[in-house]
Amino acid sequence: MTADIIPHTSINAHQPCWQEELAAAIRDPASLLKLLEIKPSHLDGINAAQQAWTIRVPLPYVRRMGKGDIDDPLLKQVLPLGSEMLSVPGFSSDPLGEGDANPIPGVVHKYHGRALLIISPACAVHCRYCFRRHFPYEDNTLGKKQWQAALDYLANDESISEVIYSGGDPLAANNNFLLWMTEKIAAIPHIKRLRIHTRLPLVIPSRIDSGCLHWLTATRLKVVMVWHINHPNEIDNSVKQAALNLKRHGIELLNQSVLLKQVNDTTQTLATLSEQLFEAGILPYYIHRLDKVAGAAHFHVSDEKIQQLQEELLELLPGYLVPRFVCEQAAAGAKLALTFPNKGQLLNPI
Repeated sequence: MTADIIPHTSINAHQPCWQEELAAAIRDPASLLKLLEIKPSHLDGINAAQQAWTIRVPLPYVRRMGKGDIDDPLLKQVLPLGSEMLSVPGFSSDPLGEGDANPIPGVVHKYHGRALLIISPACAVHCRYCFRRHFPYEDNTLGKKQWQAALDYLANDESISEVIYSGGDPLAANNNFLLWMTEKIAAIPHIKRLRIHTRLPLVIPSRIDSGCLHWLTATRLKVVMVWHINHPNEIDNSVKQAALNLKRHGIELLNQSVLLKQVNDTTQTLATLSEQLFEAGILPYYIHRLDKVAGAAHFHVSDEKIQQLQEELLELLPGYLVPRFVCEQAAAGAKLALTFPNKGQLLNPI
């Protein structure tokens, strides 16, 4: 029997713009659980986890959750839990060593040929597994004048051919700023591509508005948008429409997921996700092994389980629908492919 879903407002009601939906995001766990008709008394430590890192979840995303279902896979991604407060060996505040790859404010430069910009410190949704939940955003939040040093850094390194917009979530920035920044980057001759990593069009599909489409297309740069979709239940008609609008405007769409225990760590879930992504015009790209960030150990999936999932997906899906299983490691020169020859783990650069 299908769980009840939080209803949408009447089609005759005012349809809020993305900024209004972002401002109306739920910031209190009790309010979220009340809306989902779940009693909070069963959850220990929720208040402590909330104080350590506040919840944020937009209503369009909440509406895809099942009422009364504490095990809803979307809810699990955003609900603070007491287990986040546990200190677990091997889990740290900077699992990818980004502090050592932050040469100037606003820039993370780990890999040859591409550099990442912290375009916005804000996110529309606070995913509890986020590897940047402890990132020093206060030291990487810049105004237009301060961004000039970052632009000079890009211009002075001719090995950089691709710029990555990240954050936070880069689409939390306004369209005027994103147009300005994209124009500045396009003026650097050796930069060819712009890659945007975002979860905002998933949780608030109205973010793909006319202003967004304008700056995405008013550039010589080849634009790639990487969505962060972890479960097929996250994809509804509004998400499909946002993806379709982007595809119609020539934006390449890829998806990377994070493998999360009791969220998407079954073969059928991942297979269904790949099928639905492809139907929406988004190509499955990566499945990331969880970055070992402090507070997220309860999401960790063992290498044995990852190997099983990888083997079963290869048997179940055509090759182009099987995303690459990867991980990141501090000081590595690239993402590392997860392969398991002879039942032992081998990490290969990709």
